[in-house]
Amino acid sequence: MFASCGGYGGGSTPAPAPAAAGERLIVAVRHAEKVDDGSRDPALTEAGVERAQALAALLAGAGVERVLSSDFIRTRDTAAPTATAAGVQIEIYDPRDIPGLAEALLAATERVILVVGHSNTTPALVAELTGQPADPMPEEEYDRLYRIIVRPDGFAAARVERY
Repeated sequence: MFASCGGYGGGSTPAPAPAAAGERLIVAVRHAEKVDDGSRDPALTEAGVERAQALAALLAGAGVERVLSSDFIRTRDTAAPTATAAGVQIEIYDPRDIPGLAEALLAATERVILVVGHSNTTPALVAELTGQPADPMPEEEYDRLYRIIVRPDGFAAARVERY
């Protein structure tokens, strides 16, 4: 039921709300740069804080209605500037249940949703949403943004961008 036209390249273009009637936008990103302190739950680096702010600026005109994050400092802190700008609370999801998250996102009614995850969960979520594999995310990659358009008929397509 959920297919994809696959990822297609892109630059760092803004992420506006979907233009077509009934379409919804899910933006999926990995958390920003984290401190390499060997802990299980590190904070963001200064560059990570700047990237989180850049994400909020990118999504400022998109009409974000919902922001989801796994329950880690680095993901919550990546999501926080966007949630604050949108005037919404961060909702915590279980990164061990990507199929359940995808099902909930596909059933959601909000037009624009941001999901902040990890290098392993973000591509997995995109694959669940679109029915197509997503390229693995290298550990040192923090700038990949998936713009997933979900049409009213259930067709979901992912576009890869950088921010």
